Amino acid sequence: MTVLLAALLAAEPAAFTFTQARTLVRTYCVTCHQGPKAPSGLNLARFSTMPSMLQEPRIWSKVLARVRDGEMPPKGKPAPGVEQREKFSSWIENTLARAACADGITPGPSPIRRLNRNEYGATLRDLLNIHFNAGHALPADGAGGEGFDNAAETLFLSPLHAEKYLEAARAALEYGARDPRSRSRFIPAEPNATTTPEQAARKTMESFLPRAFRRPAAPGELERHLKLFRTAQAQNRTFEDAILYALQGVLLSPDFLFRIEERNPNPGPRLVGDYEIASRLSYFLWGTMPDQTLFDLAAKGELNTPEALSEQVVRLLRDPKARDFAESFVEQWLNTRELGRDIKPDQKLFPAYYDAELKAAIRYEPILFFQEILAENLSLLNLLDSRHTFLNNRLQRHYGYSLPGQTQFMKHAVLPEGHRRGGLVGMAAVLAVSSLPHRTSPVLRGKWVLDSVLGTPPPPPPSDVPEIEETNGAANPKTVRERLEQHRRVPVCAACHSRIDPLGFGLENYDVLGRWRSEEAGQPIDSRGELPDGTTFDGPDQLRHVLTAKRDLFVRNLAVKMLGYALGRGLTFEDYCTVDRMVENVKRDAYGAHSLVQGIVLSVPFRMQDGAPKAAVRTVTRNVAPKTPVRKKR
Repeated sequence: MTVLLAALLAAEPAAFTFTQARTLVRTYCVTCHQGPKAPSGLNLARFSTMPSMLQEPRIWSKVLARVRDGEMPPKGKPAPGVEQREKFSSWIENTLARAACADGITPGPSPIRRLNRNEYGATLRDLLNIHFNAGHALPADGAGGEGFDNAAETLFLSPLHAEKYLEAARAALEYGARDPRSRSRFIPAEPNATTTPEQAARKTMESFLPRAFRRPAAPGELERHLKLFRTAQAQNRTFEDAILYALQGVLLSPDFLFRIEERNPNPGPRLVGDYEIASRLSYFLWGTMPDQTLFDLAAKGELNTPEALSEQVVRLLRDPKARDFAESFVEQWLNTRELGRDIKPDQKLFPAYYDAELKAAIRYEPILFFQEILAENLSLLNLLDSRHTFLNNRLQRHYGYSLPGQTQFMKHAVLPEGHRRGGLVGMAAVLAVSSLPHRTSPVLRGKWVLDSVLGTPPPPPPSDVPEIEETNGAANPKTVRERLEQHRRVPVCAACHSRIDPLGFGLENYDVLGRWRSEEAGQPIDSRGELPDGTTFDGPDQLRHVLTAKRDLFVRNLAVKMLGYALGRGLTFEDYCTVDRMVENVKRDAYGAHSLVQGIVLSVPFRMQDGAPKAAVRTVTRNVAPKTPVRKKR
């Protein structure tokens, strides 16, 4: 430990030191947070040395979150400036990350996780071979972890969920039973001259249970679910009613609704089982249950090897089911899911958006673009700047193009010379979701670039920041840029807006719907920007060059987001060790998309399971799952 601390101290960046951090804490925090009666029991006065800080990383990760979000110091108390706050936050994050990585990469937590609404609907679709979304009536899932709705932290089970699951299971089974193709998938045997109802029910359950639970049936499970069939038969119900009643019981089981992995009884980490890695892989890249190929590999014990997993990653990414992953990941990462929901362009000012064909094309452009990059192993840098995108006739006209061969269907399209767009920042979905309903917003667009592209979001604005002056109906209307420059004269606003606004100014040639424009309020668009480091640019083309020069920041942010999505939880400081390794491999592989995805799948957190806590080692048993899922505290 002494050697580790010495190394950490030597590695501290010259820009900020432990001494400076301690001074900041004593100046702004210790006044309240000291002694036995400190708020929330947080006595920061006792952290006088680097070793004392590193011994309690959980406390300092909470301090980091509160400071970074602007919650501490509280309103009305003396507070550090924006620059000092960011340096302090970065110092805590980097120090804790270095300490976490010093002992090697660890798997991290593997919490029990409920299928979210999309995963539930897709799993029923594939399990029953039905062609409608049985999960559409379920309550919407909130975002957690790294900002995704598949995070275990938010996937608890409420009484409303229980009621809706009952309705959804019944509707899905009844729908499938009426379709001969679907019925044969989940009821492979029925009573006839040589088969009794009991025999048919047993064969059906022997086939259905392993697929529904995504693993072989444990001892006693088959008989337990057959009892439901027998109970219904004893009530003189038909075979169909009885078997659907029993199958409904399977679909209401925690082993179907939750992704429950066999607990690790050992104190040290281990590889997860083949069936468990099959589910981790399929729910990551397809958002649904494993297919027969994955089940077969798992049954042979041949899936959880680097060679097999790498091969399956390519297969899954090239399968049409990867569309669901692209849609779920992209829309939440880029926040474009909110377009048409909470974020809607003004219908009077921008009626074009409400054309159904254009609206759909705008939504799917980034999804299909991302899916192709993954399937074809293209460079991830295409997301920053590219000569191609996905268009149909309606969207290309919206962008002012006239390309040969376009149809009403979205397809790969090479952008013409002088296209003035390319990559995510030139797509209408991104530009609309980072605008106000009635006008563009360099602030929202700059914030979107910092957060979604570079992974360096600005801190939240202070509560007393004045609103930006609007000039609707004014005799001498000002451009948005003029109003923002006036706003930046307020000292409390200047520090953050010097980072945010220039990036947004570079995109001002795009209107709310992403159409090219040269004027605003009768004046030429001024799309020049200068970043705090002195970098200057003019317009979206040069901005794309600036972002491409920051490619490593972008790739790291994408790796953080995708790893969080794949693990279904928020990342720990130990997980950032995995991120660092993945980013280095992606750079070495010329930023190929497969390198990133395979790096995630082959990583320690994805393939392995942490050891049991010492106090729990003796009490862990095999194949035991809680009858009622319990939301774990983290």
